[in-house]
Amino acid sequence: MRVIVYGSLRRKQGNHHWMTYAQLLGEHRLEGYEIYDLGHYPAVIRGEGTIECEVYRITPSILTELDALKKNSQEYERELIKTPYGSAWIYLYRLPVDGLHRITCGDWIKRHEEE
Repeated sequence: MRVIVYGSLRRKQGNHHWMTYAQLLGEHRLEGYEIYDLGHYPAVIRGEGTIECEVYRITPSILTELDALKKNSQEYERELIKTPYGSAWIYLYRLPVDGLHRITCGDWIKRHEEE
């Protein structure tokens, strides 16, 4: 199974340790989505933009851990999407994004370069 990540789970980011035993399959520009800054982590929704992501092969136990991490906040839902590496799970933000800063470059890592 695979997961596509776009924020704090990416390489060199604060929550990447959750991906220690995952296998990086590659990077991917995902079209039809927008990314917003929530402070310490991002929110992604379907939209007009393109976002920078990484796709990983994961074990069922990693998926269980990621579900627990995301469900603690009740802000995300998991959805299966197509990628060049096969179908992958993505966590989409469930709450309204009104008033949040959209990262127009689509890259969580480069969010501070927009200012």
